[in-house]
Amino acid sequence: MEAAVRCGEYEEAAAALASLTERTQASGTATGLGIAAYARGLVTGVEDHFRQAVELLAQSPMRPARARAHLLYGEWLRREGRRKDCRVQLRTAHEMLSEAGLEAFARRAADELRATGEKARGRSTHTYNELTMQETHIARLVATGATSNEVAARLFISLVRTVDTHLRNIFRKLGITSRRQLRDQPDLHAEQAS
Repeated sequence: MEAAVRCGEYEEAAAALASLTERTQASGTATGLGIAAYARGLVTGVEDHFRQAVELLAQSPMRPARARAHLLYGEWLRREGRRKDCRVQLRTAHEMLSEAGLEAFARRAADELRATGEKARGRSTHTYNELTMQETHIARLVATGATSNEVAARLFISLVRTVDTHLRNIFRKLGITSRRQLRDQPDLHAEQAS
């Protein structure tokens, strides 16, 4: 349906929307109704459909569908010339898509943000793969609140400034600037718990 709209094939898009609406109304789930709402927004260009999609999908466990709703709404807002409004939607979409590992859609959100004059934060999950083993250990310890002295003692590092050097590299690789931001990295905590 999205491809049909973008190619100007509105009759095909309308037919696909009718079929989708019939199936999703029968299910009655927030996910199905939300997906149908953003599809309706694509076909009709009515903002309320995009808003409804975001609201309905906020109740859905399907994060990719939620992220796509924000992306499509943000794209629509940008085409309408509403830069400030679209940035909120596009930032949300970029963050959610990056966290989910949906790199193609995350790049699309980042491209849309760049078109508004804003740069998307680099929060791709693959940046964790760029950390060395030692950096990963240090990042996990600091994420739990350990000081540089505590990290040095725990990992048998003789100089505290070595820990600080590793931290600077970690911050650079993850695109962050503080210990607090490191604590907010969900993947570090998830890997530590497993």
